[in-house]
Amino acid sequence: MSSPPGNSHEARQLTVEQLLAQAIRILERSRAMPFSTSVMINGDELTAILQRASAALPEELRAARWMLKEREDMRQRAQREGEEIIAAARARAEQMVQRSEVVKAADLRARRTVDEAEARAKRMKLETEDWCDQRLAAFEATLQKTVTAVAAGRQRLQDTRMPRPEPVPEPAKQEDDVFDQDLGGLSAGTNGT
Repeated sequence: MSSPPGNSHEARQLTVEQLLAQAIRILERSRAMPFSTSVMINGDELTAILQRASAALPEELRAARWMLKEREDMRQRAQREGEEIIAAARARAEQMVQRSEVVKAADLRARRTVDEAEARAKRMKLETEDWCDQRLAAFEATLQKTVTAVAAGRQRLQDTRMPRPEPVPEPAKQEDDVFDQDLGGLSAGTNGT
């Protein structure tokens, strides 16, 4: 078969079309098998024609197929990366929710602990005040008894009191007063005695 004149792309295109037309004619001329829609063909001849047609396909078609395959690979890679990003975002959101739940639980526990501590402090304050009030009441009763006993003792002393003696006049002072140790005070002394 000769290639028609023109550029190589057109020549290849015509060659591919011619080879495919030749393969179709082979199939059309093939004898049908009895009681079947199948036909008998020369497999080697048809294979050779299809191989030549494949080899004659334009380079752009192969490049387009390669680009389609690359595009599909890129799409699948982008889809995988997108799924990974979504999974990571979900995991992060789940962690944040869990963290939020932990914070809420910790906050609730802290509030309970503070409430319990305040209730315990209030109870201890009231118990302490009651204890102090009881101690002060007992001390007040003891003091009251003591005051009553002291007042009664003073009253008895006043009832049994003897009249006070008359004050003793002090002796006249002399110039040569001397301290007398036996008398515990000053005494009138004599000169030379």
